[in-house]
Order: sequence, then structure tokens, then C-alpha cells
Amino acid sequence: MEKMQEYMNVSEEKWNPNNSGKNFESFLEAIQKASEQLPDTTSQILSFLERKILSCKRISSFTSLNIIETITNYLLNMNPEKEQEEKAVAVLLAIGIHSPKMVISIFLDQINTQSQPLPSLLRTVAKLLHYQGVASYLGATWNCVLRLLRKASTEEEKLGLCNLINALAVSVLKHIDLGSDEETMGIKKELVSFKACLTIRVLFNRWSLNTTDKVTESTLSILGDLFFLISPPKLKCQVCWLIRRLLNLSKAGVKPFYITQCLCQLLEAVAASGSGGKNLESKLDDLVVLLSWQVTLKVVDTDSQSVQNQKMALKSFHMMTRLYHQQMAKLFLKSMECKDEQKVITTLNIFRDVFQEVPQTMELKNDVMQTTLNLIKEDSKVVRLPLLHFIEKLGVCNYFTLQQGDIIINHLINLSQIGSTTVDEETRDLSINILHLVSLPKLIYLLCQPMTPMAFVPLCKTATDIAMKAQTMGQPPYLSSYHLNPINNPSPQLIFANLLLSSLMPYKAKEFGKISLLLLYVLHPLSSLHPVIHYKLGQVWMRNIPYMIQILEKHTEEEFVQENWEKRLLLFSHNTMVAIDDDSWMKELIKVVFEKIKSFTWLQQKNEKFFLYRLVGYILKTSEDYNFVYTILYDILYITQEEELESQGIGDAIGIVATSHLQTVLNVLQDYSSILTNKKTSLLLKLSKELRHKEWLKACNTIYIAYSRILKEIKLDIGPQGDLILSLTINHYQNCIIEKNKDLKLNYLNYLVKLTSILANLDHLGFLFSYKVKMIYFMMEMMKQEPTTSISSSVRQKAMIIISNLRKLHPALTLEDRKELLRVSFKSIVGLPPLEVMQADVPLKESQSVATLFRDTLQVLRKMLQGLVMDMPTWVQNYVEFLEIWLSSQKDHERERALWCGVRILSFTAQMHNFDIDIEFSRLGRLVRLLAILCQDSVDNISFLASQALYSLYCIMLQKKKLNQLKEEVREDHPKKEGVYSPSVFHNNTSEIAKAFAEYFNPKELSSLVLAAMEGLTDNRAKISLASGKLVSALLEERGKDMLKVDQIVDSIYDKLKFQLEPATRMELLQAICSLAGNNTCNVMPMLLKRPLPWEKINMELWRVFGTKRKTTINVLQMLLSILEERRYKQSYQEISFRHVAVTCALCEMLSGTESRLAVLEFCPRLLLAILNHLYWVIEQNVPQNMVVYCKEDIRGTKTMILDPVSCALEAIKTMLIAAEYYDVVSYADQHRGWDLLSSPKYYYMGIIELTSNPWTPVSHPSGIVRNCDSSILHRVMDHVKPLLYSMDDRQKVMARALFVQLLWHQSVALTFGESFLSHLIKWIHEPNVIMQEIGLRGISNLVLHHGQESTLASLLPIIQSFLKEEELVAVQAVKGLRNIICYTRGNVSKKGFCSISRQLRPLINDERDQVRISATSALSHMLHQVFKFRPRSKTRKELYSFLVPLLISIQDANIEVAKVCGRALTEWAQGFGWMSLEPAFQNPILIDHVRILEETCKCLVGTGHSLLVGKLLFQSFDFLQSPRPTLRAAAITFIGQTVMKLNMNQLYEEDVQLLLNTLQDLKDDPVESIQGLASITIKKMKTAYVKSSMSSNLQMKHTFIKIPSFGNKKRLFKNIQSSDKVKKNTSKCTKFCHWKISNIWHSSDDSTRERDHQRKTLQFPRRILPQKNETRSFEKDPEKKSLVSQDNASLEK
Repeated sequence: MEKMQEYMNVSEEKWNPNNSGKNFESFLEAIQKASEQLPDTTSQILSFLERKILSCKRISSFTSLNIIETITNYLLNMNPEKEQEEKAVAVLLAIGIHSPKMVISIFLDQINTQSQPLPSLLRTVAKLLHYQGVASYLGATWNCVLRLLRKASTEEEKLGLCNLINALAVSVLKHIDLGSDEETMGIKKELVSFKACLTIRVLFNRWSLNTTDKVTESTLSILGDLFFLISPPKLKCQVCWLIRRLLNLSKAGVKPFYITQCLCQLLEAVAASGSGGKNLESKLDDLVVLLSWQVTLKVVDTDSQSVQNQKMALKSFHMMTRLYHQQMAKLFLKSMECKDEQKVITTLNIFRDVFQEVPQTMELKNDVMQTTLNLIKEDSKVVRLPLLHFIEKLGVCNYFTLQQGDIIINHLINLSQIGSTTVDEETRDLSINILHLVSLPKLIYLLCQPMTPMAFVPLCKTATDIAMKAQTMGQPPYLSSYHLNPINNPSPQLIFANLLLSSLMPYKAKEFGKISLLLLYVLHPLSSLHPVIHYKLGQVWMRNIPYMIQILEKHTEEEFVQENWEKRLLLFSHNTMVAIDDDSWMKELIKVVFEKIKSFTWLQQKNEKFFLYRLVGYILKTSEDYNFVYTILYDILYITQEEELESQGIGDAIGIVATSHLQTVLNVLQDYSSILTNKKTSLLLKLSKELRHKEWLKACNTIYIAYSRILKEIKLDIGPQGDLILSLTINHYQNCIIEKNKDLKLNYLNYLVKLTSILANLDHLGFLFSYKVKMIYFMMEMMKQEPTTSISSSVRQKAMIIISNLRKLHPALTLEDRKELLRVSFKSIVGLPPLEVMQADVPLKESQSVATLFRDTLQVLRKMLQGLVMDMPTWVQNYVEFLEIWLSSQKDHERERALWCGVRILSFTAQMHNFDIDIEFSRLGRLVRLLAILCQDSVDNISFLASQALYSLYCIMLQKKKLNQLKEEVREDHPKKEGVYSPSVFHNNTSEIAKAFAEYFNPKELSSLVLAAMEGLTDNRAKISLASGKLVSALLEERGKDMLKVDQIVDSIYDKLKFQLEPATRMELLQAICSLAGNNTCNVMPMLLKRPLPWEKINMELWRVFGTKRKTTINVLQMLLSILEERRYKQSYQEISFRHVAVTCALCEMLSGTESRLAVLEFCPRLLLAILNHLYWVIEQNVPQNMVVYCKEDIRGTKTMILDPVSCALEAIKTMLIAAEYYDVVSYADQHRGWDLLSSPKYYYMGIIELTSNPWTPVSHPSGIVRNCDSSILHRVMDHVKPLLYSMDDRQKVMARALFVQLLWHQSVALTFGESFLSHLIKWIHEPNVIMQEIGLRGISNLVLHHGQESTLASLLPIIQSFLKEEELVAVQAVKGLRNIICYTRGNVSKKGFCSISRQLRPLINDERDQVRISATSALSHMLHQVFKFRPRSKTRKELYSFLVPLLISIQDANIEVAKVCGRALTEWAQGFGWMSLEPAFQNPILIDHVRILEETCKCLVGTGHSLLVGKLLFQSFDFLQSPRPTLRAAAITFIGQTVMKLNMNQLYEEDVQLLLNTLQDLKDDPVESIQGLASITIKKMKTAYVKSSMSSNLQMKHTFIKIPSFGNKKRLFKNIQSSDKVKKNTSKCTKFCHWKISNIWHSSDDSTRERDHQRKTLQFPRRILPQKNETRSFEKDPEKKSLVSQDNASLEK
């Protein structure tokens, strides 16, 4: 590469622009040596050569030839890579600029010498053919191409030839178009056609074009230019063959683009001749199928081929349609009728695109319309949108004017409907756009036809758009056909009426009114010479319509007032009629309106019909012709009135006309009425009986409604006319010409209701109606005539409504008239049977209507009562008194109805706020009691109504109170908040009723009311009884403090409880005395406590209920506690005060419920101490157990619990703890005999400890108060305890100190800031009293559990050790204290402390007292766990080793508990020293035999290989051989035997063996025979083992023939032991073991390494040899030893 770069640089420097031939030689030489160079070097040379050639302006022919030949040879001979080949071709193209003919000539020469040229050369020649001056080579080149076509085999060769053929075709076409002669092109024109056809044939026949490869695509791309080179006749002859070939290629999967492109070019070439020919015509079906498929392909905008493919396919259809329009139209129509929807869609799209290419003949139009109508009839959703696009094309071509065009238009209208769920938005928008192609007259005609609102909106918009578009173009809409031919077209009156009616509901379909008015506006412009409606409306509508549209645009449907809009429309129509001022025009309009009225139904077009009637009224109102108005009104009255709404519409029209023509209207009505009521002239009498009533009612309704509307519209002073009408109505009913029935009566009353309502609301100016009272009594008479057992019509209801309306007229009713009215009304309505009974008397279908009718009637009665109260407020109490007889009725329905009325009277009075009038309630208490009892009625509705009445009464009293305070200028210090009470508060809540009304009664009235209410407790009616009880309870709850006769009330309640009351009533009575006791505790409690013990059930029930209310419970507890806390002195049981015992009985009952929990928690510390103190006092009295003070049944009531004073006090403690939900405390005390201890004077303090106990370690069972109570409770207990610690009363002192030390267990109590608890404890342990010593030690044990006290308490170890030899309980507590100090100190402090106490603790493990042994051993296990955590050193380990023998001795104890704790201690010991193999045995000392445990332990001990350690432990066991307890001696013998037998006797010194034997020898004389036997057996086995080991050693020596020193391998068990003779001389039999001189016996030994000897078969010791009962020879003289022996024998036998 470096050399090449140098060469290029040198060549660049030596380049001579004037001598190009010489310059190129060096490059050509390098190219000829390309095989010797790198490919990259050759590429660079070729690139450089190309640049230089292009930069030369002229190159000589010789140089060009040399370059061409060199490059050509390089390409043909060197077989270059692709990159080098492209570079070489670029050089040829560059030289071709200078000498293109030379390149082509050499190419042709190479073809003659080579079998097949390179594809790159072919592409090069193809590009050179476009250069100038090469036309003469076209013929020769084509000849070579034809020859090469047959030889091409590879894809690249074929692609190169395709490029060359394309270049040839393009060049030839260009020269032909330019008019070049044959000599210039080198080929004749006839020969060009032949060669093009031949080339196509060769391509299809020689090349395999059935695959989708690049060759096929390139071939199809070049065919188009060849088609244009073939002569038209010859091409038409080849069309069938070509199309067939293209169809085959399409089936083979060639890309559609190339097929479509080729077909399009073929058709274009054929169409260029002006005709298609028969061959092409025969292939139209195939072409349509193929091209239709091409059109259906998906078009991707980013894919240019897919876009071009569709364009060329449509272009092909255009050319085929242009050549064969009839045939193509038939094919299209045929395809549109097929069943394949996708094919129909494709055909519609294609036909729409080419439609204008087809001549529009009538035959074609008819066929197209018929086919289109068939598609519309099928109405396929898939085809719908393409069909609309096609219809749009038809509309452009004026197809809508054809005879069947209306069908298409109707179809478009249906599709354009707004809100249709079957039509999508795109289809709707397209349909509306197509409608714009319809003519405006046609649209107006359609708008006048009936259609749905959703279709009207788009159609109206379309017509408006067309009209406005015409105006913008200066062509105002002119509907000439409407004026010239009004018979077949809608008249102007019809157009006006339709559009006006359409704007009635302006927001229907969102914009109904706006578009209707806008169309009216655009149809009648100011400058129109031919107006659509009337020529006088231009200025009026230009002013009104835009303003109305603006109103609609500013509002929404939600805020729009329809009534105002109707008035505006009617006013607009009125202005229109005034502007027209043409009676004939208005007459035609009225005809149109009446036709509309007849066509509408009241069910569907109610608003429209009313509007049209009012429109008629406004039209007639405009006219000034009397005869015209009279005639129209008279005709209106005779309109068929099938429905009542028709009469209302007629009445509206008449009322509107009356505003301008009042006299005319009255004359018409008078004439009509006179004819109707005249027997001679009335046509009603000629009808049948049924029709006669029907027509009479219709006519009367019309007249009544007309009069009512006239009064509404006129609003004049019509007092005289109203009075006259009242008289006429009475006479009219009495003098009716037809038979009176229920319908006639109701119709008459309905009329009176409407008429009197209008009269009541008008201003009468003080006019006195003379017929008012007569009408009221007439209505009462009609109410009396109604049946009293049922309600079948609304006569009562209507009559009371009329009376209520007449109440507003003058003069007012007198007092007697009011009484009569109330009496008749209450009896007629309240006295009816129950609604269910009345419903049962009628068919099932009518039952609901009966219920509705009754409720409405009752509502009218209440409204009438409200009016009466308004007229005379001072009579409120009298109105309510009229209801008392009904309120006290035994019938539920009568009470409920009366309450409805009473509620309305009182509630309306409360709302009036007109209390400046004196409204008095002289019998308020009676009314409150009555309503309060009704509040507890069993009927829910009655109780609710009574609560509403009470609330209204309360509001009245409150307003009166405020008014009085305002008058007297009095202010309340603490006024009640408004809104505290409500009917819902009073409902079923007598307590709130009493609270609300209590302030209005003085104490005397309250006491009397309570005593009076208690009389109703024994009423036979459960409801009254319960209500009375609730009232008493509520009053005592609210005002119990103010009661005067408390003793009388208590005795009365006690007496009432003796009756068999209902459970609910009894509970209310109990709640009453509970409230009284809470408010008057000092008066009620002494009365109840004085009753003799044991109490009766009622007394117990009373005390039990005191615990249900917190307030009462607290007050009672305070009083009971004050009694228990009184200072008492020791008495005999004859002098015992039962007042205190009665208190405990009361507590047992009162606290037995769950409701007392909060109160108990509040007094828990004080209550607990008081009861415990009382218990200690009682147990000191020595009360006989058969003294019964309390009897209580269990939950099931099957067993009675009889209690004496002590048991009663214990039961009180249990009850208090259960009430506080300390269930675990009670359970713990049950399990640990806490109650038995508490009932014992000696162990009373132990009971307190158990009651408050918390185990030192977690246990499965619950624990005492300290663990279960909250810390706040414990602090409160401590606060109560501290003052009693040094009390003069020993009972209180013991109780307080026991509680004190137990509370120290809890951390929050022990760490109380500023407290010095330890000083108290130290004082107590130094007191001579054993109980105080135990309590003090327990306190120290608890106190050490908390951080911060360890160092101080560690200093107490010597003091605590001194208590280890005291009594059992003190010693146990001392052990626990030592345990806690060691376990809760850290590091060296813990280890030093353990070493300091180990010598005193070790003997306790084998102490003769069980509890001491258990406590000491358990404490040791915890201490071992703590000490081993801090890695003990040699000194500490010595002490730890010293505990192994005592534990192994103690684990053989017969007491299971002792064995368990020994197992735990040994487990900790084994874990600490790493003797893991012994853990399973130690952890299960009960399941595994003790001897086996010893075997495993001794085996492991001997296996360590430390003989001195073994000796130390053996020597330690000697002490147990002299124990007075046989079990310990036997256990020591077993341990010694097991240990020695695991040793190799041959390796022991004779002195050590002799010492062991001598030690055991003395036990042969043991007083216990079993121990003698066990010692003998052990000695015998040891001697036997020693002899065998000696013999084995001698045998070994004989076999090895080696002399072994006698002491060479001996191991010393005991160091520095004096000779046995000396020992024997200086010791006696009993004390010989004490004089053995052994020094350094506890010398430390290395126990870190352990050796495991192989298993040796040894003799098995007996499992356990126990001493017998008769083996007590040497102990008979010593009584103490004798007792110990007997105890041990008993324990061993177990």
C-alpha cells in the first residue's frame, strides 16, 4: 500500500495534460499486472484512471482503444471481484463519453469471440446506447441480443440482457418519434416490429418466467416499450396470447405491480390505435377479474408500488371502458348483482371511477337505477358506504330527477338520521353531503311530509344550506312550482305551520328549533320578488327570527323554560298574522291547523296539540270580524271530544280569544249551554243512556274548563260573577236533566275543585260570598252520604278540597261551624275500617287504588286542619282535644290516623312562629304522657308519628319560653343548643322525651307524674305497661335528683317487681331504680343494704342492674368502698358486722355483668385492696363455714352456690377480676391454689403472691395480675400500697408488702424515677419475722431483673447467702435471689459471683428438703447457662466440675421434679464442657434409666484420659457415702462402681485401688440391707476386674518376652495419700475418710482433649439396689437419723 501511494503521488506529479496517451500507459501496465497486486491496489488504480479520463477534454482514438481493450481483457480474463468489476465498468463508461462507438464495437467483437459476455459489459452497453451517435449500432446490437437471449442461463446474465433490451427499445422509440431514417438507426421499421415481437416470444418461450424472481419482474418491466414497437394489427393478433401468459404469471405469484403495469401498457398500446379488436373483447371478463383483484389489494402509502398498482389498474379500466363501454357497463352491472359482497364493493368503486366514460343513455340509466335500488333494498352494511359513493356519482349525473329517484332520496334521508345506532358517522355525513345534490323544491316538499325528528334535522339543514348558498350567489330561492301548482305541492300555510310546529321543541335532536326558524328565515328574504310564505313578512321576520335564534343559542336544554318559549312562538305567530292582515289567508291557515290537530294523537303529540289550539286562539284573537270569530268558536265547541285533553285544548283557545273578544266568547258559551240544558232542544236525550252520560260529561267539562280559562286569562274583579257561579253550580247539580251517578258526582266535584281554586287565588277586594256557607254544608252532607265501611270514591277528598278553597273567601266560619266540620270530617275518615279490610272488600286489581285514594283523602284532611289552625291559632289545644278519643282508641288504625292529624296540627302551629297570640296548653302533662306512651306503641308508624307530634309540641313550648324570656328580659346562663332534639331523637326514646319536657315541670309534679305512671306498669296491655316503664325510667334518669318521695318510689318499685311483669317492662323498671340510685345514692343504698342476708332474688336483681350504667356503678362503688375502707377491730363472729359482708355480696352481683368494666378499671386498685383487706379481716374472725350470707345459681340455673363470708369475699375478688376482663389471673389462681392460700390466715400473704405472681421463666399457663394488668394500673396499685407498707395494722402491712414486692417485677414500676425500693427490702430481710424475710428476698429477686440494679444487688450476695440455711421458704427465696443476681449480671461479675456462692450452693443440690433441692438445682441450670456464655477460666471451671457429682447423685432421686431439674442442669453442664454425646440422655431423665445415664457419663468421664479429674470426682463422692439418707449412699456407691469399672485396673496404683476398696468395705455394715448388698457386689466386681487385668498383663509379658516395670504405665488417681497402715492406726471406723491426707486434690487438669477408649466388656451393675425398710440397725438409737432413713426408704420405694 505504501508503494502504491508513492506510485500514485509520482504519477500525479508527472501527469502531462497534453500527452494523455503516455500518461495512461503506466496505469494500463499496472492493470495488466493486477494478478500480482492486491485487490485494493487495483481498485485505487481504476478509480484514479476513471477520474483522469473524466477530467480529460479529449483522448485520442489510439489511447481510447488501448484503454478499452485493456479493461475488457481485465474483465474477461482476470475474473475480478465485484468491487474491482464495478470500478472497471466505471472506466469503460468514462471512456465511452469520448468514444462510445468504439466501446460498442469492441463489445460486439467480443460477443462474436466469446460464448457469453459479462453482465457488467451488458449493463455498460445499455447505458452507452443512450449516448449520442450510437444509433447506427442499434440494429447490430439487437441482433446480438437475440442471439444472447437464447444462451443466457444465469440470473445476472438475464438481468443484464433485460437492461440492454430496455435501452434498445427506449432508444428505438426515441429515434422513431424523432423521425430518424433507417440508415441512421441501422434497422428498418418493419424489422423493428418483427424484432420486438420476436424478442417477446423468446422471452416468454426461452426464459422460465413462472417464478417470482428478479428476472421475471425485469422482463415484465421492459415489455411495455416493446408493445409500442409492434405494429397495431400484429399486436392485436398477439393480445390473447399475451393476456393468457400474463394470467398464468399472475397465478404463479408474480407481484401484482408488474402484472398490472404490463397489462396497462398493453392496453395503452392497443388503445393508441383507436379500437380494441375482437381478441381483446374476448378477454374482457378475464381482464376485469384480474384487474378487479388488483384494485382490492391494500394500498400502503409508503409503498410506491402498491400506490402505482391501483392507479394503473383503474387506468386500465378507463381504457377498457373507453374501448368497450357497453360491454363493460353490462359486466359492471352483472357484478353488482352477485352475492359476493366484496366483489360488489370492488365493482361499485371501479364503476364509480369510470362512470363518466360511459354514455348516459336511457337504457343505461334504467339498468343502473334498477340495480342500485336492488342494492338499497338489500341494505348490506358492508356495501352501504361504497354504494353511497356510487349514488353520489349518480346524483352528479342527475339521476335523482328520474322516476325512481325518490326511493334513493328516501334512502339517503334514512341514513342521514342523527343518533341512529345502525348507521356510522361516516355513512351519515356522506348521506347528508349527497342530499345537497337534491333540488331545493324537492327538499321543501319532503320536509312537509311526516318523518322522524332525527331525519328532519339533516334534511332541514341541507335545505337551509342550499338556500343560503343560492343567496350568496345572488339567486334567492324561488319555488315557482308551489305558486303555479299549489294543489300538488304544499301551500305556504302548510309550510309555515310545519316549520313553526317543528320549532316548538327547540332542543329536540339538540337543534330542532334553530334549524326550523333558520329555514323560515332563508326562505323569505327581504329582497325576494317571489316570497314563499307571504310578501308582507320580510321586515317582521328579519326582526324577530334572528332574535329568537339568538335566544336558543344562549341557553341550554337544562336551563330552558319551555313555557316561555311557547309564549314567544305564539307571540311571533300573532305578529305574523297582524302583518298579513288577511282573513282569507288566516282561514286557510286555521284549516291547516285543524288538519294537523286531527292527525295528532294526545298520547304521542300532547304538547303539539295544545300548542295548535293556542295558535288557533291567537289567530282568532288577531281577527276583528265578529262573525268570523263566533263561527269558528261555535265550530270548535262541536269538535268531537273523545278525551278530556281535547276539552282543555278548546278551553285554552277560548280563553285566549276572550282577551280580545270577551263578549263574543260569553255569548257563544251561553248559547251552547242553553241548548245543552234545554230538554226540548238538547240532543243528549235522544241518545242511549250510556252515551247520554258520556256526552253530558264531555260537554260540561268543556264549559267548565272554558270558564276557568276565561277567569285565568282575564283576571278581573269577578266577585259577583263567582258568587253567581257558585249558586248556579248547586242548582245545576240539583236540577240535572240526566240521572245522577257516581261519575256525575265526581265530575261535578272536580269542576268545583278547579273553579273554587281559581276563585281562592284571585283578589276579591273583600267581597262577601253569600253562597260560601251553603256550599260548605252541602259538601258536608255529601260526606255524610258516603258509606262508613269503605271508601270507593274521592267524594270526601274533593269535598274537603272545596271546603279548603272556600276557606279563603269571606265571611269566616263561626265556632259552631268549625266544630261540626271537625266532627263530620274525623268520623267520616278516621272512623273508617282498617285499610286492609277495605282492600279485602274489593277485587285485587282495585286494592292498590283504594290504598292510594285513602292516603290522598287523609292528606287532604290534614291540609284542611292546617287551614283551620291558620284561621284561628288559639284553638290548637281544642283541635287536639277533639282527637283524644281517637288517640286513646283500642284500634291501631284509628290511633295512627288521629296521630296523622295531630302531627299536622302541632307541626303547622310550631312553624307559624305566631306566638304573640296566647296559645295555652293547660293540660300539657296529660298530653305529654299520652304521646309518650304512644311513642312506645307496637306499631312503628304510630310511635314515629307520636315522636313527630311531641317534637312539634316541644318546639311550641320552646318558642313560648323564648317569647316569655324576651318579654321578661331574662337570659339563660347555659342555653340549650338549637337542633339538639328532633323527631328521630324522640322516636322510641322516652328518656329524651323526659329530658326535653322535664324542665317544664316542678319537683312535686315530677314525683306525682312518676307515681302515676307506675300505676300503668301492671296494665294488662303489654304496650301500655312497657311505655309506662320507659316513662318512669326516663324521668328518673333525667330528674332523679329532684325527686321528693324517694323511699316511697323505691318501695313502690320493689313491690311492682314482685308482679309477673313483661321482661321488657321489668327491665325498664330496673333501669329506673338504677337511675334513681345513681342520682340519689346516699338515700337508696342504706335502704338496700339493711335488708337481711341472704338476699332474695329481687334484691340481687336490683344490685345486678346497678352495674349496667357507668354513672350509677361509679357512685355506688364509691359508697361501698367507703364502707369497706372503714377501720375495723377484731371481733368474735357473734359480733361481726354484716354491713361489710353485705357490701361484698352487693359487689358479687353488681360486678357480675360486662357493663361494669370501665367503672371497675377506674376503681380497680382501690377496690382490690379494700376487698383483700376485708378478706383478711373476715378469715381472722373464725366465722363458721355453715354461715350462709350469699346464694347464687350457676349459669344454667341447675346448681345453687352457697357462700359464707370468706367465700363471699373471695367471690367478690373473682368477680371484680372477671369484670375487668383479667380472665387469665383467675385461671392462674385456680391452677395454683391461690384462693385456698388467701382463705388461710397463715398463708394469706402467699395467696396474694400467687394472685399477683409472674413466673420467672415463660410458662404455658396464664399468670397473675402483674403480667396481665396495664402498667398504668400497676402504678396506681403501687400508689395505694406505699402508704400501707409500715401500717400499724399487721393485716394491711402484710398485704401491702406482698403486693409491693410483686409489683417490682414489672420494669416500669421498678424503674420509677426517684424511688428507693431496695432500702425497704433490706430492712425487711433483717426483721425477725420469717414472712417479712421471705417477702424481702422475693422483692430483691424481682428487683434484680431490671437493668441498672445489677452492680448494687451483686453486693448483697453475702447477705443473701446467709439465708440459705434458714427455713425452707426463706431458703428457696434466697436461692432465687442468688440465681437472678448471677443471671442478670455480666462478664466477670457474673463469674466471680458464681464462684463466691458455689460452696454454699453445692450442698443444697442434695438437700433433704424437696423444694430447696428443686430450687437450687433449677437455679444452677440457669447460672451454668449464664457463666458459660462468658468463657470461664480455670478457677471457675474448678467450681463447675465440682457440681457434676452432686448432680449425678441427685438425678437418681425418686422425686420426678428433682430428676427433671437435674437433667436440665446436667444438659447445661454438658453443653458448656462440650460433652455433646450426653445431651440426649440428660434431656430425657424421666424416659431414660438413671443407671444408664450414669454409665454413659462415667464412660465419657473416663474417656477423657485425665485420671486426676476422675480421682477428684471419686473422692468427692466419698462424702455422700456417709450421708444419713440411704438414697444418697446408694447413688454414691453406684457412681463409684460405674466409674471404677470403666477404668483399666491394671494401670491403677495399688494404693488407689486399696483406698477405693477400703472406702466401700465399711458400707458392708450399713444399717440398710440393700446398701450392704450393693457395696458387696461393687467390691467383688472391683477385685475381680483387678485380678483379671493383672493376669492379662502377665500373659502379655509372657508373649512379648519383655520385662515391663511394675509402675511404668501406672496412673495416680489420688495424690500424696498416706500409707494405709498409718491411716488405719489414726482413724476410726466412722471417721477414717476424714483423715486421709490428700493435697492438691482439685488441681486443674487439661480437659480440652478427650480420648475415647475402645469398648470394653464389663460386668453389668444392678440397675438400682434400694435399702429395705428393716435395715435400720445402727440408726435405731438416733431418732433423727431414723426418721431420715424412713423418709428415704419411702421415697426409694416409690
